[in-house]
Amino acid sequence: MAEEKENQENQEESSSNNGGGNSKLLLIVIIVLLIILLIVGGLVAYFLLSEDNNPEQPQEPQKVEKKRKVKNMTEIGPIYPLDQFIVNLVSNNANRYLKCKIDLELDSPELQQEVDKKLPAIRDLVIRILSSKSVEEIQTAKGKEKLKEEIKRKINEILSTGEIRNVYFTEFVIQ
Repeated sequence: MAEEKENQENQEESSSNNGGGNSKLLLIVIIVLLIILLIVGGLVAYFLLSEDNNPEQPQEPQKVEKKRKVKNMTEIGPIYPLDQFIVNLVSNNANRYLKCKIDLELDSPELQQEVDKKLPAIRDLVIRILSSKSVEEIQTAKGKEKLKEEIKRKINEILSTGEIRNVYFTEFVIQ
């Protein structure tokens, strides 16, 4: 019986040694696979989340475009200030009004003479445009930009020797 116990113990030791070797090998394979998955996942995340959406275009042309914008702001044409406008706004429940001051950027100094001659028509045009707006339309920044574009477009329709490049609100109060 003692011999049988020794044989059983020897068999158990040899089987546990072989099982231990298999589990160590399995553990190493799992660790290697996890490392490979982490590397592949990191690379995929890097390429998907990288800020460089257009790898063909280097960053330098974007800097040049920004410099052009700044350069264009230094090339502002002659400014023609208009008198202050006070107009009633379209409103359902309360009397609301707009008080604003507008400056026009001209494309050439020669246009100033034509604007002087047509000033009453230009002021009338601006008053009609401003008084046709509601508070909701002109309260936001986008609304103000639309208003500027509309004023510029309508004034340019009546000018013949040049055009208005831009419209600037130097004062803008809604009450």
